[in-house]
Amino acid sequence: MTAIHGEMTPTTPLMPGERVEHSFASDRATYWRDHAWMAALAMAVGMGLLAAAGNPHVWTGAVGGLTAIAVRAFYLASDELSARWDLTDRRLLGPGGRAIALSQIMRVRSLGSAVQVITKTGDKHLIKYQADRAGVTALLDDTMGRSGARET
Repeated sequence: MTAIHGEMTPTTPLMPGERVEHSFASDRATYWRDHAWMAALAMAVGMGLLAAAGNPHVWTGAVGGLTAIAVRAFYLASDELSARWDLTDRRLLGPGGRAIALSQIMRVRSLGSAVQVITKTGDKHLIKYQADRAGVTALLDDTMGRSGARET
């Protein structure tokens, strides 16, 4: 997803009396750490595939895997690192005009360094590259519990 920086932060206007309680921005160190792990995996898979195919130049799989993930990381960094989600007393507001009423959130769970938010209609949203994903998950769970949004 390529976007202009302004589109990677919430653009949905607040309702009268609504207030932002927390903001969740992407963490730079987490972004680069995740890409380092992806590069290591891509290098291993590339080398494994070349070895399985009997290619005598197995090392080129490492170069290809590293290059692919590095290009991806540098290409997406400006957008992904400018992404922000805002939690209000009523909704979760995200990039691209996303606005999720707390009463519509069915489940919140960790997924790698991201927090996945699943709505009652089945929509899934990722709050990516969170340094403290467990803390974000707990905060969302707590907020949903206080708002009565949590199913029992």
